Amino acid sequence: MNQYASLKVGLTQPEAVEQLKYLYGSQEGTLVRQAARYAGLLDRHEELFHAQSPVHLISAPGRMEIGGNHTDHNRGKVLAASASLDTLAAVTKRDDTLVHLHSEGYAPICIDLSDLEKHTEEEGTTASLIRGVAAGMARAGYKVGGFDAVVTSSVVSGSGLSSSAAFEVMVCAILDRLYNDGNMDFKESAKISQFAENVYFGKPSGLLDQMASAAGGLVGIDFKDEDPVVTRLAFDFQKKSYYLVVVATGGSHADLTDYYASIPTEMKQVAACLGQQVLRQIRPEEFDQAIPTLRAKVSDRAILRAKHFYHENERVDRQIQALQEENLPKFFEAITESGYSSFMYLQNVYADPTKDQSLSVALALAEEQLQGKGAWRIHGGGFAGTTLNFVSENDLNAFVRKMEAVFGEGSCHILNIRPVGAYELKL
Repeated sequence: MNQYASLKVGLTQPEAVEQLKYLYGSQEGTLVRQAARYAGLLDRHEELFHAQSPVHLISAPGRMEIGGNHTDHNRGKVLAASASLDTLAAVTKRDDTLVHLHSEGYAPICIDLSDLEKHTEEEGTTASLIRGVAAGMARAGYKVGGFDAVVTSSVVSGSGLSSSAAFEVMVCAILDRLYNDGNMDFKESAKISQFAENVYFGKPSGLLDQMASAAGGLVGIDFKDEDPVVTRLAFDFQKKSYYLVVVATGGSHADLTDYYASIPTEMKQVAACLGQQVLRQIRPEEFDQAIPTLRAKVSDRAILRAKHFYHENERVDRQIQALQEENLPKFFEAITESGYSSFMYLQNVYADPTKDQSLSVALALAEEQLQGKGAWRIHGGGFAGTTLNFVSENDLNAFVRKMEAVFGEGSCHILNIRPVGAYELKL
């Protein structure tokens, strides 16, 4: 029996089943689907590479932004969680610096990690993320080298769950496992992944996505200092009969980079007028007192976005406290307030109101169904994409039916919080 056949037998053993349950939950059909997914990935790796060196099964989760909309890039606070959807690789070590990566639904990639310089022509591509992660690891003193990988992902692009962060954290875990001790600190992994996305991929994102994916579980994160403070929370929504439902509204993210970039840019314009780099360096009272003079220097939208930032930080504290007290009504109130603030002050629910207001429609429908018994808000960057909803078990089927009647079958993702970040399945 070769190693591929042995690994597939291992997937059926109790130890593997428990690990799959740990990562993906135990809803009906989940464990069977995941075992088949892993087995299919092993078949594909054998077909392409026939590896003699050990095959590793490494995954990293997507993330859910629960509170703290567009605060991380100004060193604010967030409440986030890793999702039960993940990016998964079957991977083997090579004896050179080449990376061969076959990702389901995409053209194969081959790059040479002997060259870790940024390639301008790679910006916006998966290759740039691989090279960027390797460059970030080398810069931090880690060893890097080649590998052969087959990848599949349930964190679909445009789902609002940050497929790019999941991929970056996974590549970081692969290089750490194959060439280092496999115990890289999750904060280091997140920072390296963000470096790859900002510098090599060319997307000006904050650290929320990568930190939530790398940390795993439900976490409060304070980005005030260079070393973010991470507070782990043990709250289980399903034990309270609530589900987290992400609704994909189908709006396109194409050509929205300038809209996303305008948010941190305008917040930092306000900070610059007050002699600082980011809003977190300025006391809320100082900002409020400066509004009359700020209006002559920056746009009113910039002032509203700064006001959102300060209120959102305070809301994250309330959300964390409510969960620690197991006070769901108080938590839902703060979540819904966050959604209203994103709509009115941050203004990231739509880009051009004459063309697409799919997120606005999703929020209106959620308010009608969940008011007084759940919560709803924008999810992630905004302008297009997804909403996050907290739906009771009693209302779940009706909620999904209503949303999918409007946004299409499969538009609702009912998610668990995954308790761990990057993970290697042990068979």
